[in-house]
Amino acid sequence: MFNKEYKSAVLISIGLHFIILILMLGGSWFSDTEKKPQHKMVEAVVIDPKVIEQQAKSIREKRDAAKKADQQRVDKLRRQSERKEQNRKKEEDRQRKLKEQKVEADKAAREKERQQQLAQEKKKADAKKALIAKEEAAKAESVRLAKAKAAEEAKAVEMAKVAAEAKIMADAKAKADAKSAAEAKQKADAKAKADAKVKADAKAAEEARLAKEKKAQDTALNDVFSGLEAENEQISVARQKYITSELVRYGAIYTQMIQEKLLTEDAFKGKSCKINIRLIQAGKGAIVSKVSPIDGDARLCSAAKRAVAQVGTFPLPTEQDVADQLKNINLTVEPK
Repeated sequence: MFNKEYKSAVLISIGLHFIILILMLGGSWFSDTEKKPQHKMVEAVVIDPKVIEQQAKSIREKRDAAKKADQQRVDKLRRQSERKEQNRKKEEDRQRKLKEQKVEADKAAREKERQQQLAQEKKKADAKKALIAKEEAAKAESVRLAKAKAAEEAKAVEMAKVAAEAKIMADAKAKADAKSAAEAKQKADAKAKADAKVKADAKAAEEARLAKEKKAQDTALNDVFSGLEAENEQISVARQKYITSELVRYGAIYTQMIQEKLLTEDAFKGKSCKINIRLIQAGKGAIVSKVSPIDGDARLCSAAKRAVAQVGTFPLPTEQDVADQLKNINLTVEPK
């Protein structure tokens, strides 16, 4: 469990993110007009095979560069996740040590109190024995031996009671430690399973995108060389397919970035939320200007809006026509 200082830091962080989200949404509400993507008409031109080859080379280079950038981004996110996990483990170790120290201190205090009580009881018993011995000096040695035996039996009972209490405490501590270890293992297994699924989904999406992109490019190039009369239309179709694949790829990247920031709950499993995100280009990336729920679970939509605000900056491709279409995009968030 987190201490009060850590909880306060988390609450302050959430509050700051909420204020930033309100300011950003307020800026979008008071703007005079919304920027709309401008679509440029593609003029028909005659392209020779060398130009097509250069374009194909350029597309491959851009694809490789984008793939490298995506890998670097994924590596960065992985390193950040590892650092967070290390910090979490350190905090858990610290809390566990504090609990153990408290248990030991409580045990020592109880033992000290018990010893004091035993000393007081012994003092009273000794005083009583002395008084009885003074008043009943005439009693036989057998009575004294009987009293000594009774005292020994009482002491044995007290020691047995102390041993039983110590065993109960030890059993409770062992049970608590076993429960903590089981919970920690369950959380670690769940996280490992979720991370593996995210990586597998990302890999499958990337492989599907590459296969689709290659097929689209091969089809476009074959169509270009099959006849000069249809080459303009074929290039346009190939370009549109490439744009579509890029939109799908960046949509998957955005969804993954949002779900990594999403604070999931068991109640979110099996539910989904469709949201619309408006982006404003800022340098090589884009910042969020507005997030609007479209359909889905209300609580999940609220959590998704907070996750979008925590992402901050979304990547944009270098192709302006693709980037323009990404500035107004619909995404579906489905916690795994």
